[in-house]
Amino acid sequence: MRRAFVKAVMLAALLLATTPAAAEIRIIQSPGGQVGPFLDLFEKVRDSGERVVIDGPCLSACTLVLSIVPGERICVTKRAVLGFHAARSVDRRGRFYAEPEASVAVLAAYPGPVRDWISRRGGLTSRLLLLKGRDLAAIYPRCR
Repeated sequence: MRRAFVKAVMLAALLLATTPAAAEIRIIQSPGGQVGPFLDLFEKVRDSGERVVIDGPCLSACTLVLSIVPGERICVTKRAVLGFHAARSVDRRGRFYAEPEASVAVLAAYPGPVRDWISRRGGLTSRLLLLKGRDLAAIYPRCR
Protein backbone atom coordinates (compact mmCIF):
# COMPACT_ATOMS: atom_id res chain seq x y z
CA MET A 1 0.00 0.00 0.00
CA ARG A 2 2.89 2.39 0.80
CA ARG A 3 4.28 1.85 -2.68
CA ALA A 4 0.92 2.76 -4.26
CA PHE A 5 0.79 5.92 -2.13
CA VAL A 6 4.27 7.01 -3.21
CA LYS A 7 3.43 6.23 -6.83
CA ALA A 8 0.24 8.34 -6.63
CA VAL A 9 2.14 11.29 -5.15
CA MET A 10 4.83 11.06 -7.81
CA LEU A 11 2.23 10.77 -10.56
CA ALA A 12 0.35 13.80 -9.30
CA ALA A 13 3.57 15.79 -9.16
CA LEU A 14 4.55 14.78 -12.68
CA LEU A 15 1.16 15.59 -14.12
CA LEU A 16 0.99 19.09 -12.71
CA ALA A 17 3.29 21.50 -14.45
CA THR A 18 4.16 24.76 -12.71
CA THR A 19 4.91 27.82 -14.79
CA PRO A 20 6.52 30.28 -12.32
CA ALA A 21 6.34 33.32 -14.60
CA ALA A 22 2.61 32.85 -15.07
CA ALA A 23 1.96 31.69 -11.47
CA GLU A 24 -0.20 28.82 -12.58
CA ILE A 25 -0.55 25.10 -12.21
CA ARG A 26 -1.47 23.22 -15.39
CA ILE A 27 -3.21 19.87 -15.13
CA ILE A 28 -2.38 18.11 -18.38
CA GLN A 29 -3.36 14.53 -17.56
CA SER A 30 -4.37 12.90 -14.32
CA PRO A 31 -6.09 9.52 -14.02
CA GLY A 32 -6.71 10.17 -10.31
CA GLY A 33 -5.57 7.88 -7.54
CA GLN A 34 -5.72 7.89 -3.78
CA VAL A 35 -7.55 10.88 -2.32
CA GLY A 36 -5.01 11.83 0.38
CA PRO A 37 -2.15 12.95 -1.89
CA PHE A 38 -4.54 14.99 -4.04
CA LEU A 39 -6.00 16.73 -0.98
CA ASP A 40 -2.50 17.62 0.22
CA LEU A 41 -1.42 18.82 -3.21
CA PHE A 42 -4.49 20.96 -3.89
CA GLU A 43 -4.38 22.50 -0.41
CA LYS A 44 -0.83 23.65 -1.22
CA VAL A 45 -2.02 25.01 -4.56
CA ARG A 46 -4.90 26.82 -2.83
CA ASP A 47 -2.55 28.33 -0.28
CA SER A 48 -0.07 29.40 -2.99
CA GLY A 49 -2.60 31.67 -4.69
CA GLU A 50 -1.74 30.19 -8.07
CA ARG A 51 -4.28 29.76 -10.83
CA VAL A 52 -5.19 26.24 -11.99
CA VAL A 53 -5.44 25.57 -15.71
CA ILE A 54 -7.18 22.31 -16.53
CA ASP A 55 -5.73 21.40 -19.91
CA GLY A 56 -6.55 17.71 -20.31
CA PRO A 57 -8.17 14.83 -18.45
CA CYS A 58 -8.62 15.40 -14.71
CA LEU A 59 -10.30 12.24 -13.50
CA SER A 60 -11.47 10.79 -10.21
CA ALA A 61 -9.51 12.21 -7.23
CA CYS A 62 -8.08 14.94 -9.47
CA THR A 63 -11.53 16.56 -9.55
CA LEU A 64 -11.11 17.40 -5.86
CA VAL A 65 -9.31 20.50 -7.15
CA LEU A 66 -12.82 21.92 -7.70
CA SER A 67 -13.60 21.54 -3.99
CA ILE A 68 -10.35 22.99 -2.68
CA VAL A 69 -9.12 25.72 -5.02
CA PRO A 70 -11.46 28.74 -5.30
CA GLY A 71 -13.47 28.62 -8.52
CA GLU A 72 -12.33 32.06 -9.62
CA ARG A 73 -8.79 30.66 -9.83
CA ILE A 74 -9.75 27.74 -12.10
CA CYS A 75 -10.03 27.90 -15.88
CA VAL A 76 -10.37 25.22 -18.57
CA THR A 77 -9.05 24.74 -22.09
CA LYS A 78 -10.76 22.99 -24.99
CA ARG A 79 -8.87 19.80 -24.01
CA ALA A 80 -10.18 19.79 -20.43
CA VAL A 81 -12.26 16.81 -19.29
CA LEU A 82 -13.42 16.20 -15.73
CA GLY A 83 -14.31 12.63 -14.79
CA PHE A 84 -16.46 11.82 -11.75
CA HIS A 85 -17.47 8.52 -10.11
CA ALA A 86 -18.54 7.25 -6.71
CA ALA A 87 -15.91 6.88 -4.01
CA ARG A 88 -14.42 3.43 -3.61
CA SER A 89 -11.68 1.67 -1.71
CA VAL A 90 -9.61 -1.42 -2.29
CA ASP A 91 -9.45 -4.31 0.16
CA ARG A 92 -6.34 -6.38 0.92
CA ARG A 93 -7.14 -8.73 -1.93
CA GLY A 94 -7.29 -5.90 -4.45
CA ARG A 95 -11.08 -5.86 -4.76
CA PHE A 96 -12.93 -2.57 -5.04
CA TYR A 97 -15.86 -1.78 -2.79
CA ALA A 98 -18.20 1.20 -2.61
CA GLU A 99 -17.83 3.94 -0.01
CA PRO A 100 -21.33 5.53 -0.01
CA GLU A 101 -20.66 7.93 2.87
CA ALA A 102 -17.54 9.23 1.17
CA SER A 103 -19.47 9.68 -2.09
CA VAL A 104 -22.05 11.83 -0.30
CA ALA A 105 -19.30 13.94 1.29
CA VAL A 106 -17.41 14.39 -2.00
CA LEU A 107 -20.57 15.37 -3.88
CA ALA A 108 -21.49 17.89 -1.18
CA ALA A 109 -18.02 19.46 -1.39
CA TYR A 110 -18.21 20.16 -5.13
CA PRO A 111 -19.39 23.64 -6.18
CA GLY A 112 -23.15 23.91 -6.76
CA PRO A 113 -23.08 23.94 -10.59
CA VAL A 114 -20.87 20.83 -10.66
CA ARG A 115 -23.04 19.09 -8.06
CA ASP A 116 -26.15 19.95 -10.09
CA TRP A 117 -24.58 18.64 -13.32
CA ILE A 118 -23.67 15.35 -11.61
CA SER A 119 -27.14 15.03 -10.05
CA ARG A 120 -28.86 15.58 -13.41
CA ARG A 121 -26.90 12.60 -14.73
CA GLY A 122 -27.91 10.22 -11.97
CA GLY A 123 -25.39 11.10 -9.28
CA LEU A 124 -22.09 9.49 -8.41
CA THR A 125 -22.09 5.81 -9.33
CA SER A 126 -19.46 3.33 -10.49
CA ARG A 127 -19.97 4.72 -14.01
CA LEU A 128 -17.57 7.50 -15.03
CA LEU A 129 -19.33 10.79 -15.84
CA LEU A 130 -17.37 13.07 -18.17
CA LEU A 131 -17.88 16.83 -17.97
CA LYS A 132 -16.36 18.56 -21.00
CA GLY A 133 -17.00 20.93 -23.88
CA ARG A 134 -19.88 23.36 -23.63
CA ASP A 135 -21.16 21.89 -20.36
CA LEU A 136 -17.78 22.48 -18.74
CA ALA A 137 -17.36 25.94 -20.27
CA ALA A 138 -20.77 26.90 -18.84
CA ILE A 139 -19.36 26.28 -15.34
CA TYR A 140 -15.70 27.36 -15.60
CA PRO A 141 -14.25 30.06 -17.85
CA ARG A 142 -11.99 29.29 -20.77
CA CYS A 143 -8.35 30.06 -20.06
CA ARG A 144 -6.85 33.11 -21.73
